[in-house]
Amino acid sequence: MTQQPTLRTSRLILRPFQDTDAPAVQRLASAREVALNTLTVPHPYPDGAAEAWIVAQRDEFENGMLHNFAAAAGEELIGSIGLMMKGERIAEIGYWIGVPYWGRGYASEAAAELIRHGFEDLGLERIYAGYYARNEASGRVLQKLGMVYEGTMRRHVCKWGEYLDVVCYGLLRDEWLSSATRSTASPAGAGEERKSAGL
Repeated sequence: MTQQPTLRTSRLILRPFQDTDAPAVQRLASAREVALNTLTVPHPYPDGAAEAWIVAQRDEFENGMLHNFAAAAGEELIGSIGLMMKGERIAEIGYWIGVPYWGRGYASEAAAELIRHGFEDLGLERIYAGYYARNEASGRVLQKLGMVYEGTMRRHVCKWGEYLDVVCYGLLRDEWLSSATRSTASPAGAGEERKSAGL
């Protein structure tokens, strides 16, 4: 059985989800604000969904389809961030951060490390992300990561009866390598991830 690694930043630990995380996942993911700007988080968040979600993530990791991490500040779970495999050495990055932890730069800090992991450890060629156009804070996170605007899919998703534009960003391995040689990623400033639950 392949062991999922634990990654670290200056303030965060990105680790495999554990069964004991279920109550925190239930509490954080139940916020309407989190579901509002994510593609798959349901609202209301059903009882028992957190436990089933954690088990499903393990299966998808074993199948090589998902590299998802619990984002924790010390012992405190603050959200989830992961890479979903979409093709040969191609992955989509997605995340959500619990509302009590918005505005602290956590999404940018976690995503920078996950991108490093994707290119350096997993050997990915391309990482991309999409966000609802109304969620400008998530766009700022992707821009800070050095991701490149690739277009907008108009009225691409129907969320709670409303058709939404999805803005697409991407980053290639050689682009990341070039930027990594010029600077070291640093945590985002406060306020950059307000309403930053990504797709």
